[in-house]
Amino acid sequence: MRGLAMWGTALAALGVVTAAGPAGAAGTGLSAAPEVRAGQGVRGEEAERAVRAGRSERASGEADLAYHGSAELRRGRIRVDLTPRNHGPSAVPEAAVRLRWSVPPAQDAQRLPDGCVRTGERDVVCRTGALAAGEVGERITLDLRLRGRPAEVRLEIGTLWGGGVADHNRANDRHEVLVLDTGDAYSF
Repeated sequence: MRGLAMWGTALAALGVVTAAGPAGAAGTGLSAAPEVRAGQGVRGEEAERAVRAGRSERASGEADLAYHGSAELRRGRIRVDLTPRNHGPSAVPEAAVRLRWSVPPAQDAQRLPDGCVRTGERDVVCRTGALAAGEVGERITLDLRLRGRPAEVRLEIGTLWGGGVADHNRANDRHEVLVLDTGDAYSF
């Protein structure tokens, strides 16, 4: 439960959740100060600083986070399945993965999985939960409508926050995937 409180604090610091939640974040169960407007978001280094400021305790150690899965685009809908993994040697108390699309998701209300919030026009951040060393986390699945009906989408995946644990192998937790509107699954 402490991990959820830290995650809620970090997202509140990001300014991405409100009492009503951001657009499309139904079911997140997270809330923030009422002065934050729905849809308001932050990006890049500012988001990372806010997440770091939002955690109440600093973890230590070294871990190797990785994300593997697939993405498919079909008639303007993108489905992303990704599974976080911690190759160790230390446990990760909580982490956050950011997904960014070259074509933004549609603005109308879309349901995101629990633990995921929209943090910008093209960004969604999802919590991984605690990851023991050498263990695979729970699969995260997003199924979203994109604006228009693009023939291709570039998807970027990467760790936004690693729970305070050092990750010296960033090659397997950052991916760029070109997804064509073929209905085929593109693996990463």
